Amino acid sequence: MEGRLTGWGRTAPTTARLSTPTTAAEARAAVRAADERGLLARGLGRSYGDAAQNAGGTVLDMTALTRVLALDLERGLVTCEAGVSLDRLMRLLLPFGWFVPVTPGTRYVTVGGAIGADIHGKNHHVSGSFGHHVTRMRLLTAGGEEVELTRGEELFDATTGGMGLTGVILDATIELLPVTTSLMSVDTERATDLDDLMQRLESTDHRYRYSVAWIDLVARGAATGRAVLSRGEHATPDLLTPRQRRDPLAFHPRSLPAAPRGIPGGLLRTGTVGAFNELWFRKAPRERRGQLQRIGAFFHPLDGVPEWNRVYGPSGFLQYQFVVPYGQEPVLRSIVEQLSRHGCPSFLAVLKRFGEGGPGWLSFPMPGWTLALDLPASVPGLGPLLDRLDEQVLAAGGRIYLAKDSRMRPRTLTAMYPRLADFRALRERIDPTGAFTSDLARRLAL
Repeated sequence: MEGRLTGWGRTAPTTARLSTPTTAAEARAAVRAADERGLLARGLGRSYGDAAQNAGGTVLDMTALTRVLALDLERGLVTCEAGVSLDRLMRLLLPFGWFVPVTPGTRYVTVGGAIGADIHGKNHHVSGSFGHHVTRMRLLTAGGEEVELTRGEELFDATTGGMGLTGVILDATIELLPVTTSLMSVDTERATDLDDLMQRLESTDHRYRYSVAWIDLVARGAATGRAVLSRGEHATPDLLTPRQRRDPLAFHPRSLPAAPRGIPGGLLRTGTVGAFNELWFRKAPRERRGQLQRIGAFFHPLDGVPEWNRVYGPSGFLQYQFVVPYGQEPVLRSIVEQLSRHGCPSFLAVLKRFGEGGPGWLSFPMPGWTLALDLPASVPGLGPLLDRLDEQVLAAGGRIYLAKDSRMRPRTLTAMYPRLADFRALRERIDPTGAFTSDLARRLAL
């Protein structure tokens, strides 16, 4: 069956043959049957650009491989197939007092996708990326063989953050985080501008497991970079109300109706987004400590609006995420100012601090500041603007996140990822015919 696929940003659609294996044997048969356009595994499609597309080739929809194979509640380990989502793991594990070690801004990511993109969350400065917590995985190679990989092995490290280009992840074992409730204790405060925000993060982030700041990228002048800072910890039972203590590990995420189809383009303009941002900033408390929030509200607020990406209209949107090292704060400040002057209507812009990077050869995180923002694809002059920002990120020793990218140039990528040559050499060795590929891989010559 053929299908038309895009990333979550709904740009650059391409058509591929779709296959939905329900067993490892069916996935192996699909790999062996792939033609010269190759094959790629895909999860729930939450990469923003073209990372999970394969024009003219085969795409394996892994979402039917959803078995939980083993659960060790004593040691906090779960072994599951690659199509299991973080949402399902949370629903399964929270009643037993365990939580996923890393979650991005959506629960609707598969375990295979979490490893392939080496996802990060609000706790990277404490816990690192998802790959830090994977102890083993089973990989289906280009020759149709299944290999067992453990941490520290060359192919394990290349697969972690390797965007699905080393093979098909079939299952994995993940270390979990013990928790005693399903609620978060959250501190919220406002920062008047970018300098104020960075000072608050630098001086107090070490006190929190989770930390993130929403930035108003429309504000200008003295308010440039004003932000709402949210930090949190998993709440302990003594913080709960008597009613909440009756079922402290309950997890029942709430959801609104899905965003409607056919939303016209141009809805998200500088004026409308500016008004939203003003309201969002003003409604946040100047300072509030210890507010109890549900896990969904703290980690995944947009999951409460299914298909929220439709809000950007038929042209879709780009997500741009970069990291620059500590010591390059002037570059971060310059980029925020340029985005503000350009009038980029972004109401989803978040700043976080990264800790040490992981062993993944193409993993994105590195010690530094990371800014992620959504931008309507129809913004005039957006392409040239982001090209200029790429050059500034590169000159600062930073990099762009492949799982969010949809328009970076190959030359830029080569300079940003120092182990790219090793990655290409390994792929040539284990997959000389290029059985595993994607639109992203072709665009960037991965």
